[in-house]
Amino acid sequence: MRSARVLTGAVMASALAAGTLFLASPANAATVNYVALGDSYSAGVGAGNYVGSSGSCDRSYNSYPYLWASQNASDFTDVACSGATTSDVLNSQVSALNSSTTEVSITIGGNDAGFANTMKTCVLSGTSACLSSVNSAESFAQNTLPGLLANTFSAIGNAAPNAHVVVLDYPHLYQVPGSCVFGISDTSRSAIDGAADVIDGVISQAAADAGFSFADVRGDFDAGHEICGDSDQWLHSTTIPTTESYHPTAAGQADAYLPEFAANA
Repeated sequence: MRSARVLTGAVMASALAAGTLFLASPANAATVNYVALGDSYSAGVGAGNYVGSSGSCDRSYNSYPYLWASQNASDFTDVACSGATTSDVLNSQVSALNSSTTEVSITIGGNDAGFANTMKTCVLSGTSACLSSVNSAESFAQNTLPGLLANTFSAIGNAAPNAHVVVLDYPHLYQVPGSCVFGISDTSRSAIDGAADVIDGVISQAAADAGFSFADVRGDFDAGHEICGDSDQWLHSTTIPTTESYHPTAAGQADAYLPEFAANA
């Protein structure tokens, strides 16, 4: 793993607030120009300690991109944003890349497949409606998402031809059966986890086709850290504000996403 001097306290906070971080690195260390792309799972929604200047993107200082950058990057730009789709990456994030970019991370595809609406349906409308919504999401993931990801990953490769790109996936949300007594049915929970497998499989294949690295976080969360899990839960269930629902906590970012990204960076 590359090393760099870590910024601390108010100096780090001030630098990060702008969305771009410059870290002093040893003279003999390779320059690491890192750009974080993607949706809420990359932005760190649910992890708290949000960057004030990030507005509705809800970027968090506790997200895996910030955590990794503070130890490894000479230059860091974070354009990940809550709610982002592949279209948003193409229209407003890829422009942050250039030929000097050496490292890129991204989670994307969940919003294209209607993740938020599916979860809303499952929580509010019962098992039958949940299964129907999950089936629709899986159909989209299998038939439409591959093309969207191929176009997006091609644009990333063209914009940052010298970069190493790591594509991360989404965790299973639920341990089934689990410790939860109330909430949606185990049938719905199992279906939601199955949909994650479908989407993650599509993402993995698209990353391989693009020549990118793929980092799978499911095993980290499956060790009892899902909703209804036996250990410390690293995912929010239904929360207020609802934007944090079904997203990783600070521990999920630090103990699942960060090590998986670091192992593949």
